[in-house]
Amino acid sequence: MTLALLLLAATPAFAQQQPAAPVPAPVPDGPTRSFTGSDLFGLTIAADPQISPDGKTIVYVRRTGDVMTDTMKSSLWLIDVASGRQTPFATDGSSPRWSPDGARIAYAARDGEGSQLFVRWLTGSTSARVTSFPRDPQALAWSPDGTRLAYIATVAGEGTKLGTQPPKPEGAKWAEPLTIIDRVNYRNDGPGYVKPGYDHLFVVGADGGAARQLTYGKFDDGGPLSWTPDGRSIVFAAIRGPAADRQVMNSDVIAVDTSSGTIRTLTTRDGPDAQPRVSPDGSKIAWLGFDDKRRSYENTQLYVGDRDAASPRSLTATLDRAIEDAVWSADGRSLYASYDDHGQRRVARIGVDGRVTPLIDNVAGGGLDRPYTGGEFSVSKGGTIAYTGGDASAPADVWVLAGGKPRRLTTLNAVLTGSKALAQVRKITVTAPDGRPIDAWLATPPGRVAGQRVPLILEIHGGPNAAYGSGFATDMQLYAAAGYAVLWTNPRGSTSYGAEFANLIDKTYPAADYDDLIASVDAAIKDGTADPDNLFVTGGSGGGLLTAWIVGKTDRFKAAATQKPVINWISEALTMDATLFTSRYWFTKLPWEDPMSYWNRSPLSLVGNVKTPTLVVVGGDDYRTPVSESEQYYAALQIRGVPTALVKVPGASHGGLAARPSQSAAKASAIIAWFDRYRKPAAAQGAAQ
Repeated sequence: MTLALLLLAATPAFAQQQPAAPVPAPVPDGPTRSFTGSDLFGLTIAADPQISPDGKTIVYVRRTGDVMTDTMKSSLWLIDVASGRQTPFATDGSSPRWSPDGARIAYAARDGEGSQLFVRWLTGSTSARVTSFPRDPQALAWSPDGTRLAYIATVAGEGTKLGTQPPKPEGAKWAEPLTIIDRVNYRNDGPGYVKPGYDHLFVVGADGGAARQLTYGKFDDGGPLSWTPDGRSIVFAAIRGPAADRQVMNSDVIAVDTSSGTIRTLTTRDGPDAQPRVSPDGSKIAWLGFDDKRRSYENTQLYVGDRDAASPRSLTATLDRAIEDAVWSADGRSLYASYDDHGQRRVARIGVDGRVTPLIDNVAGGGLDRPYTGGEFSVSKGGTIAYTGGDASAPADVWVLAGGKPRRLTTLNAVLTGSKALAQVRKITVTAPDGRPIDAWLATPPGRVAGQRVPLILEIHGGPNAAYGSGFATDMQLYAAAGYAVLWTNPRGSTSYGAEFANLIDKTYPAADYDDLIASVDAAIKDGTADPDNLFVTGGSGGGLLTAWIVGKTDRFKAAATQKPVINWISEALTMDATLFTSRYWFTKLPWEDPMSYWNRSPLSLVGNVKTPTLVVVGGDDYRTPVSESEQYYAALQIRGVPTALVKVPGASHGGLAARPSQSAAKASAIIAWFDRYRKPAAAQGAAQ
């Protein structure tokens, strides 16, 4: 089965309480204007647009659903900026990067079981593989003279051994040998259990040849990588030094000499320093970071220091927004930086004097299932910006900003979206009980008559320090196609509204964010869209936690679907992949020192109040909010006799719950089917009064 739906038998008395499932709609025998799960395979999203140094050409990653492999496949395409004409570059590839002279493009592509680095000459269109490494290369960076490529790759190691097995007879079939785990962080969501080894920096000739390892030790080094103009050093970020494995967010900017391999640590404060970029003349280094105050949220600021990162100063302390990425301008007098503001990714030019000049306000991209903020950009020597952008009408396309004017270069989904009746998205006004304005968006079912009240799904984002925006989202479109209005919002704790707003839930989450969510539902009812007797709620991760919290505090929702939730803070803190994080940043004491603080903020503490039929959804390989969290809640609901079912998505991680198109569609369909069980018949729905 694509999606395993586990429905355990309930008691006979409880079973009698469940409404009969509605009769499935007939399968159409021809094209339909409705957005369906099958349409997920037809969607394409643009990513990682890299503009050539001269600003004339863009290479970008095109991710498209493949119905035969049930994956999103990545190919590389070129765009002529002047005409918008596109040409295919590579049928498989990612992370394209231009050589300094613009004559070649390096990229990663599958070769056997893993990926390797390739270089392609634009004149002649010939490609050459330049690495033969057993692990996938990352963070590719050209040397200033174009003769070398730096990258990060995993160096395999040997795991800890305890004791020995008895001798194995020849031809015997024995069980797998013991696995010994002794690392603090022994598994990661997505990659899974950590294999012995560490990530290190390598350099290889751009024409191929043997690669040279530059960094060593029991530390993980990370990108992006930035060369000094003379090619003698590369700066990167890593957590190194004594007890590095017990640090959470204490990375430093580090420089490695490309000849000797000598390492110098350039920053030493308590807090993350990451994403270093050397200025074009080599006189300064810019990087992102903040002072770690052990709060759940801090604005990531843009810093600039001298060539050794000394005398650092923040350029964005007064901006009160978190910087996502930053690159130098060609003249070294400013940086181009992206950040989220009121649920929208933006790009601005930030001078070394701290002056901020907004440039772009429609950056979008990153995902398809839910409308999180995101998007990427790059800048040519002349200041032309290539970026992924868009709105709620389609997934992200490639845009360009030249001469102060934004221009859309691709319409990757025009054929599909033009044949579909999609939900319209608009912003609505919400005021929290304490008077704070809360951003919210409402999608209405296609064909809804003005004034008609329809069932409403409240969809809650995760994080909780994250943000939704007005972008395209398949979950919202599928819900709307099934006849539901969909409401999403950025309650307190969300990012893109400043540090004070994000930290309103510091050491209290979940708390008053509940009131913001309920206020948004009331606003949708007041708006004349939502049927107050036909309300539903869902959300993932932090949104899954809030879904379970909501049904523990109110019975006004007809049904709920909590996805990959935290249910018990103590068990989550001790089983999640980043083991040291929760107790350090979201609580003031360790679980065994103050268990009641953890319990009082756990949805499991409210399960005795729950009457709302609640579906529980989780990825089978979720290591962020592990499967045991969902199973605890499912078991508690079953014990109480509350209508419930457990949906497991086989092989899916926390971050990859919707990575496979078939599973993404099936998950949404399962949630819709659950809500349909408890939804009032259409004939009983009234118009707005």
